[in-house]
Amino acid sequence: MARAFLFVLDSFGIGGAADAERYGDTGSNTFGHIAEACAEGRADRGGLRKGPLFVPNMLSLGLGYAAKTATGFCLDSGGLLASAFHGAAQEVSSGKDTPSGHWEIAALPVRFDWGYFPDTVPAFPADLTEAIIREGEVPGILGNCHAPGTEIIERYGEEHVRTGKPICYTSVDSVLQIAAHEVHFGLERLYEFCKVVRRLVDPLNIGRVIARPFIGETAASFERTHNRRDYSVPPPEPTLLDRLTARGSRVIAVGKISDIFAHRGVSEVRKAAGNMAMFDKALGAMADAGDGDLVFANFVDFDTEFGHRRDVAGYAAALEAFDRRLPEALARLNPGDLLILTADHGNDPTWHGTDHTRERIPVIGTGPGFGGDIGLRTTFADIGETVAEHLGLARGRHGTSFYAEIGGHA
Repeated sequence: MARAFLFVLDSFGIGGAADAERYGDTGSNTFGHIAEACAEGRADRGGLRKGPLFVPNMLSLGLGYAAKTATGFCLDSGGLLASAFHGAAQEVSSGKDTPSGHWEIAALPVRFDWGYFPDTVPAFPADLTEAIIREGEVPGILGNCHAPGTEIIERYGEEHVRTGKPICYTSVDSVLQIAAHEVHFGLERLYEFCKVVRRLVDPLNIGRVIARPFIGETAASFERTHNRRDYSVPPPEPTLLDRLTARGSRVIAVGKISDIFAHRGVSEVRKAAGNMAMFDKALGAMADAGDGDLVFANFVDFDTEFGHRRDVAGYAAALEAFDRRLPEALARLNPGDLLILTADHGNDPTWHGTDHTRERIPVIGTGPGFGGDIGLRTTFADIGETVAEHLGLARGRHGTSFYAEIGGHA
């Protein structure tokens, strides 16, 4: 029995979602628009990066072909690795959020509708706000609106420090985010407060409550830390992670994976600050994984640091930095191992607003067979079922494995 490695480049969509119009995202294309901006010199930034997007290692795994499958967008792919496979996948879950995308990757599409808060001021129902203040034992809340995280901390951070009122905000996702100062409010107090709010929003079917700690003393110096913590609704059915751990295999979660799955089906958690530190953790997990184990890693900076902030140059530089590290992961593969690179949604940094974009995702990688074109998959769940077949699990209820298409033999 071999091992499997799932690397999620958080928000790295490749456009073309059939239902993008429903979400106001027709024409969004995270990869395509970044590549175009780089080619036209619109993503040059001093010593950060310059010129066309340079991701030769992901192209060697079929990224260019995956993009062509998704939208027809063509980027010179050069030579493919002999064992590389490539394709794209369409999401069937309701929403374009992190839990929906990851659960579907883990072979559990979200067929129900999440609860959302309206884009009004205030955004939260009065009875919820009153309960948060009363049961959370705070003097009040600030924000109570839709807002980008860094902007709302800059706007309300000083008042928060002065009054002790946490900053509560939301977005088009099913989420209630809570920003508070690590020192003046207290990190552990923030976590406990989020647990109270998690319980209070359960009847509203809100997907996540997110703790967003920050430091600094003035609006000019406030900075979010990497002590973020997500409090998610648990998946309503067993996921790939549950099926593996029930069998006795290990699931090593790198980054925020454990939070996304409400800490269910996870054997070990490894976290770090920043994509490159996260890559180090992923490499360590690869070294430690045994037969039948899964390493499931999320690289969140693409989304939080660059997608939401509409930073094209930063996103491009982050992709190039990730690509430079990719040979290290490839070198750690044993014969028979399976590596898949994918995403959970889009977050086109050239798009209007600051929210996720509904896009198809790349499904590229290398495995034990001869590779090839897996085409357009009708659900992200095909990824999870492919990993399941590779690791010797019985077929699940959702998704169709493409393992045989890439020359795999369970």
